[in-house]
Amino acid sequence: MLLSSLFPGLNNEGANPVVSGLAVDSRKVAKGDVFFAVPGTHADGLAFVSKALAAGAVAVVATAKPDLPADIGFVRVDDMRAALWAAAARFYPQQPQTIVAITGTSGKTSVAAFVRQIWLHLGFQAASLGTIGVVAPSGAVYGSLTTPDPITLHKTLSELAANGVTHLALEASSHGLDQKRLDGVRLSAAAFTNLSHDHLDYHASLAEYLAAKLRLFDTLLQPGRPAIIDADSTVADQVIAACNARGLDVQTTGVKGRALRLFKATRNGLHTYLEIGHSGMEFALNLPLLGDFQVANALVAAQLCISCGARPAQVFKALENLQGAPGRLELVGARHQAPIFIDYAHKPDALEKALVALRPFVTGRLICIFGCGGDRDKTKRPLMGEIASRLAEVTIITDDNPRSEDPATIRREILHAAPAALEIADRGAAIGHGVRMLESGDVLLIAGKGHETGQIIGANTLPFSDHDAVKAALEALT
Repeated sequence: MLLSSLFPGLNNEGANPVVSGLAVDSRKVAKGDVFFAVPGTHADGLAFVSKALAAGAVAVVATAKPDLPADIGFVRVDDMRAALWAAAARFYPQQPQTIVAITGTSGKTSVAAFVRQIWLHLGFQAASLGTIGVVAPSGAVYGSLTTPDPITLHKTLSELAANGVTHLALEASSHGLDQKRLDGVRLSAAAFTNLSHDHLDYHASLAEYLAAKLRLFDTLLQPGRPAIIDADSTVADQVIAACNARGLDVQTTGVKGRALRLFKATRNGLHTYLEIGHSGMEFALNLPLLGDFQVANALVAAQLCISCGARPAQVFKALENLQGAPGRLELVGARHQAPIFIDYAHKPDALEKALVALRPFVTGRLICIFGCGGDRDKTKRPLMGEIASRLAEVTIITDDNPRSEDPATIRREILHAAPAALEIADRGAAIGHGVRMLESGDVLLIAGKGHETGQIIGANTLPFSDHDAVKAALEALT
């Protein structure tokens, strides 16, 4: 593709080379690439132009023109992020024919996984993309960014389509939406789960956080398209208003839902018995998941599939075969018949929901192990400490991903609101201690890292898995 074809309507102030790839990282530039000199918070992409050229870049896109050889193309743009997604969408034009996006503080990964599973049950070649990576129709998993950069995203969409994927569910993070990473994706429908305290290290306020998420509806989703909203969310009215203003087809779910209403949810062992209503008809089913939040996620997923043309009765039948996403209130073992669960909960609302969901199974003690990540929103640390100390009989504070922060400082900030908690810095040791404590009637929740297989300490990511730590602790007791 010629550089001029990649940027129609923009003036090329240099050569017009054939472009064979796109890059935003000078370390990943290959011969024939266009290098996008994106301004960053820590470094300006213009500082890396010479490295990109040395690696074989044939053109540069930037807001200001650097000194360039005559044979190098240059495109001047005002909005780098807009230029990036537009070029990525042109360079990788193929996309699955049906794409839905899910945003919200919690539930994105579960809803995306449920949608993929429902579509597979209905016979479609379906995939999902998000926090746990790309999950192909075969179940193979690769990658691990909630919302990849536009180049990676559009390349992935093109590859999925080329491999026969017709249906895709993807997570839309507030960061990704704010940074225009999903622009250019041809969405069939979108969904909103909920909003709670998170990412206030990036967004200045909860209002700005919500505004970033609403961009999925007021900017990206085209008028007339279905917008699925959990009506029981605390901000549902604001989301509905934004969707109506955009001219979207609003479809709500939950106890207050109009498209898909929840009449009854009753715990049935490790399942939840549901009675729901849709289009004047009532349905009963056993959902193989725990917790009101997973019921809410399943209903949003079901309505997303229905809004894209699936028959309600077939969708509700598929709900009875759902499997939870990895690390989402996942049962991973037991000691003395006391179950051990791993959950990705790393924000106050998610931790509270997980603990509340497990309370009905406790006749002894509810034991909670968690920590908080470094270089992230510090205000949620005491909030999570208070929640754990209020809802669990035993709380163990440990390290999560401390990153560049002092781990002891992070733990102190949590312990300030949980003075009775135990403090065990080493996460593996903390998990081992929690497993050894278990007696009949207890329940153990290990929260914060979920599916992750590494622990970020300083600049290094060390191999670590909560699943492996539980397995090792149980094996040591046999």
